[in-house]
Amino acid sequence: MNTFARHSICCLLLFYHSLYLLLSVSSDAMATPSPAKSMGDPGITPLSPSHIQQNDTDSNAHTGPSFIVVVAIDFGTTSSGYAYAFTKEPECIHTMRRWEGGDPGVSNQKTPTTILLTPDRKFHSFGYAARDFYHDLDPTESKHWLYLEKFKMKLHTTAELSDQAGAEFDNADIRWVITVPAIWKMPAKQFMREAAYKAGLVPRDNPEQLIIALEPEAASIYCRKLRLHQMIDIGTKTNQNGFSPTENVGAGMIQAKEHVRSKRQSRTFLVENVIGELWSELEEGDRYVVVDCGGGTVDLTVHQIRLPEGHLKELYKASGGPYGSIGIDYEFEKLLCKIFGPDFIDQFKVKRPAAWVDLMIAFESRKRAAAPDRTNPLNINLPFSFIDYYKKFRGHSVEHALRKSNVDFVKWSSQGMLRMNPDAMNALFKPTIDHIIQHLTDLFEKPEVSDIKFLFLVGGFAESPLLQQAVQNMLQGRSRIIIPHDVGLTILKGAVLFGLDPSIIKVRRSPLTYGVGVLNRYVEGKHPPDKMLVKDGTRWCTDVFDTFITCDQSVALGETVKRSYTPAKPSQQVIVIHIYCSEKEGVGFISELGVRKCGTLRLDVTGTESTVVRREIQTLMQFGDTEIRAMAVDVATSRTVKASIDFLSQ
Repeated sequence: MNTFARHSICCLLLFYHSLYLLLSVSSDAMATPSPAKSMGDPGITPLSPSHIQQNDTDSNAHTGPSFIVVVAIDFGTTSSGYAYAFTKEPECIHTMRRWEGGDPGVSNQKTPTTILLTPDRKFHSFGYAARDFYHDLDPTESKHWLYLEKFKMKLHTTAELSDQAGAEFDNADIRWVITVPAIWKMPAKQFMREAAYKAGLVPRDNPEQLIIALEPEAASIYCRKLRLHQMIDIGTKTNQNGFSPTENVGAGMIQAKEHVRSKRQSRTFLVENVIGELWSELEEGDRYVVVDCGGGTVDLTVHQIRLPEGHLKELYKASGGPYGSIGIDYEFEKLLCKIFGPDFIDQFKVKRPAAWVDLMIAFESRKRAAAPDRTNPLNINLPFSFIDYYKKFRGHSVEHALRKSNVDFVKWSSQGMLRMNPDAMNALFKPTIDHIIQHLTDLFEKPEVSDIKFLFLVGGFAESPLLQQAVQNMLQGRSRIIIPHDVGLTILKGAVLFGLDPSIIKVRRSPLTYGVGVLNRYVEGKHPPDKMLVKDGTRWCTDVFDTFITCDQSVALGETVKRSYTPAKPSQQVIVIHIYCSEKEGVGFISELGVRKCGTLRLDVTGTESTVVRREIQTLMQFGDTEIRAMAVDVATSRTVKASIDFLSQ
C-alpha cells in the first residue's frame, strides 16, 4: 500500500472518529431548527431601508489555490469508501484498496459504516475491522463496548506523501470532497464540515480545500463519461448489450458484476476526457433524472444538458426521503418479532449483540439474491447462540415458535436455517420499493419533469432486480433506464470528477426560501397594526421578511445576493443577523407559520474601525453552490470583514 493510500485511510479513520465526537455532543444537530423569533431578538442589526438591495453574479466562483490531488470520501449509511485522482491525470480515478475482512462473495471495494468504541468510549476501529473484532468478543465483555452501525441518518496525520510519480507534497495539496444526500439541509452539511475540521482534514482558515458534493449530482457527473460497455440499458424495447428488456432485469447486472470483479485488481478506472458515447446522444435542452438509491436515502434530481460545454442545469429541486435499503432490514426485524416475539428480539440484541450482527450479515447476503423470477427458497443461517438463547428464554425450540407463529411462508430447516419462500423475501422489499415508486410517480407528474430521455439508476440499492423491475414497470417505456457497471462506486467516482471541476453544475434550485427580518416604513392599510413600532417619531413595521432567494428558484453558480448592514453603535465589534427559512415561496413576515430561524450570519468588524459616523458593511451571500457562503467588506475602508454563517447552533 503506497503512502497516499495509507494517508487516505488514516484520514477516513479520523473523520469517523470526529463524527462520533460531534454526534455525542450534538445529537440533535440535524433536527428541525427552532421556530422563528421576532425582530426583538437581542443582537440583531436590522437592514437599513435606505440601502440598496440587489443580486449579482460572481463568475469566479470556486477559484482558489491549485491542488495536486483530489480525494473523495463517500460516507454512506451502510458502507463507505474513498477514491482519488491526480490533477495531472484527471482521467485516472483510483479507488480504495481492498479492505481486510469482508464477506465471502460480497464486494468489499467499500467498508461497512461501523465504528467500535472501547468501554471507556475511546475510538478503537471502524469498518470490517470493527465488525470482526466485535464479533470475537466474549458476550459478557461485548456488552461494555459500543458498536455503532448505519448511523449516518442520525446525523491525522499530516505527514508528507508521495504520489505515484515520486513527487513530495503535503495535506495542503489535497482537495477533499465529502458526499452527502441532496435532500440534506444546511445544518447537516455544516455538521459534516465540522467533522472534517475536527479530524484535521483541512484547516478552518482554508475552507476552500474541502467541498461538499451532493450524491446524485456526483452520479450525474460520472454518467456523462459512460461508454456503452460500462452500463446496462433496461429501458429500451430492443436488445441492448446482448439482452432483451425482460432479460436485462437482473441478468445484465450479474454479468456487469462479473466483468467489474475481473477488472478490479488494478483499482484504477479510466474515464473519458470528453463526453461518453451515451452522452453524445443528448442534444441541447435534453432532460434526464438521476435516482440515487442508497442504504439510508433515495435522492432524485432532474438535470438538463447545456451545450456545447456539456454543463448541467438543475430543473427541479432535489427530492427524496428515507427509502434506502435499510428499510428492508427493518422489515426483516419486524418479521422476526412476529415469529419470536419483540421481547425476545430486544433481549437478544442486548444479551448477544455480536450474534445479532452475524444474523443481519447472513440476511444481507440472502437479500442480495432476491429477484422477481426466483422460484427456490432462500436460506438464512441462524447463529447457534440465537437457537440456544431462545430455548432458554422461552423454554421451547425455534422450530416450535415457527409452527405456532402462523407465518406460513417461513419454514425451519433441520440444518439450522430459516427457509423463506421468494414471495416472503419480496414482501420485505415491498414497503420500501412502494415509497420509491410513489415518489418517482409524483416527480414525473411535475411540469418540469416532462420529456425525460434517460433515468440513471445509481447507488448500491440500484443493483436490486426487484427495484429495477418496479422502476421499469412504472415508466412503461417513457424513458431509457441506465444502470452503470459497479453501480455502488458511481457516486464515489463522480465525486472525484466534481472535485476536479466544481463548476460543472452551472444552475441549481434552491430547496428553501431564505431571508432576514428587517424594519420597513409602516404603510397604513398594508401592514398589520400589531407590527407597528414607533421610534423617534417614525413609524416602522417590524418582522418584515426580506427575501434573499425563494424556494425552487433557479440560482446560477457564483450568483450572489448583496445586502448592506450598519452597526447599531460605533463601538460595536460584532454584527449578528438571524437567517430565516421556509418551504413557502411567498413569505411576508418572519412570524408566519412555517417560517423558522435556521442560521446566524456573523460579521466580525474588529480591526476595521473608521472615522465614518455611519459605517456600511456590504455583505454578499452565494446560494448557487452546494453550501451557502458569505463574504463581507467595510465600504469605507475596503477592508475584508470576517463573515460566517452558522446553521448548527439554532
